[in-house]
Amino acid sequence: MVYVGVLIIFMTGVAVLKRYEVRLVLFLSGLLMAALAGKPLEAIDAFAKAMVNPGLVTVILTVMGFAYVMKLTQCDAHLVHMLAGILRKCRPILIPGTVIITFLINIALPSAAGCAAAVGAIMIPTLISAGIHPAVAGAAIFAGTIGSVLSPGATHNPFVAKLANMDVLSVIAVHSTTTIISGLIGALVLTFVAYIRKEHSGYEQTENQLLDAKVNFKVNFLKAIVPIVPLVMLVLGSKQLHVIPEISVPQAMICGTILGYLITLHNPQEISKAFFEAMGTAYAGVMGIIIAAATFTTGMQLIGLTDALIEGMKHSEGVVKLAATFGPFLIAVLCGSGDAATLAFNGAITPHATQFGLGIAQLGSLAQLTGALGRTMSPLAGAAIICAQLAGVSPMEVAKRNAPGMLIAAIASMFLLL
Repeated sequence: MVYVGVLIIFMTGVAVLKRYEVRLVLFLSGLLMAALAGKPLEAIDAFAKAMVNPGLVTVILTVMGFAYVMKLTQCDAHLVHMLAGILRKCRPILIPGTVIITFLINIALPSAAGCAAAVGAIMIPTLISAGIHPAVAGAAIFAGTIGSVLSPGATHNPFVAKLANMDVLSVIAVHSTTTIISGLIGALVLTFVAYIRKEHSGYEQTENQLLDAKVNFKVNFLKAIVPIVPLVMLVLGSKQLHVIPEISVPQAMICGTILGYLITLHNPQEISKAFFEAMGTAYAGVMGIIIAAATFTTGMQLIGLTDALIEGMKHSEGVVKLAATFGPFLIAVLCGSGDAATLAFNGAITPHATQFGLGIAQLGSLAQLTGALGRTMSPLAGAAIICAQLAGVSPMEVAKRNAPGMLIAAIASMFLLL
């Protein structure tokens, strides 16, 4: 049965790489393994249980609702323009500075594609007009989209928090230093690549590439700070600081949404529609993968594959480290998303981290971070395609400039976290 399970896992991986619908592939694979074990209803029970997981549903849905409201009210645009205005005055650090700005904004707006569109529309024309090659300009935005790993609403932080019986901010604290170092590695290596290829200056735009950098955008400071208010509230109320009473992620996001209305006085009916439609989209997209992955990992357990993997890994801690680092990383590179592989790994292996002499939060965080790093050098990722379109180059040109930095960051993450 274990060998049959391995065959099903292999077929699942092939289907994901061929870009079949991920939720369908994970669900059917999990159900098939459970059926072969004679317990198909247990897989369906796991599906139903994941549907109402309070630690995940409330966090992910409210974060995405808040992000959509920020886009509707253009508070995100004011934040981006404010930071871009500061960066324009520091021309020598345009490339790494753009990566860092994107990284920071991606914490507040955790969708990689959404952040790439919001920041790229402003910063890519700015970089190109400064003489930086379009592929490097696109890569700088793309490299910064690992910032969502530090977001309380990122898919994996509440998932790992549930496994480790910790609060979300405590899980983020475990990997925050490593994630920041990974972001800096990505920024510095990309800058080095640009200098080596002589793409850091001297690029002349053609008529078709003359882009509007919107330098005359009038920034409203109050609107610009709204997207970061919920994050500030969460940090100040965290167990680590406890400056204010502890506040939950849904509370912070709803307070931020209300503040967005009070600052912008946007039509409240439109804000309400945007918030609830975003929650529906988040449930279908993000929660849908989590639910399907729960079915998949339950199938692995029922067919005996999880126990076999654990038993095999018990004798080699190094195997676990390599699997957590390069499993999600390589699959993310190949299919453009690190979510499916990371959720499968964290659902099946991470709960047993203590048996390998590792911490659950550390192992789960590593899988999450390396999955994000792999996605950030994949030409198939949605954010890569958006950045490439804005820069007027192919996604492969954008992705290959990020590849050295992401690979180095993944290796560094393994040593730093484990």
